[in-house]
Amino acid sequence: MAADRVEAADRVEAAERGATAIADRVVAKIAAQAAREALDVVPEGSTAPRATVTVHHDMARVRVSLELGYPSDIGGQCGAVRHRVAQRVKALAGMDVPEVAVLVERLHSVHSRRAAQGRIR
Repeated sequence: MAADRVEAADRVEAAERGATAIADRVVAKIAAQAAREALDVVPEGSTAPRATVTVHHDMARVRVSLELGYPSDIGGQCGAVRHRVAQRVKALAGMDVPEVAVLVERLHSVHSRRAAQGRIR
């Protein structure tokens, strides 16, 4: 009888067994969507933010590439993106994000869009 109680106490409930693995590309999609959410305005004609992620244990290092309007508060927008990405990855994937690198690939100005439109035939 005592052995049965010990075995029952040693059993792990079904909900407590196993492991969850989240692929890097899934975390990258979460990060890219979070970057879109963080940007006040996405410039017309720009590409959507993209993210690459490296996951190690329960930590994700994120690199986000994006395009911004010009003129704008580049530092403020990048800070908002870093904060939102870290927050959403933690909330949705349960991973800490010690680093979010933001790469601004291009600045879009109203003047350059007008000039480009004038060249299109």
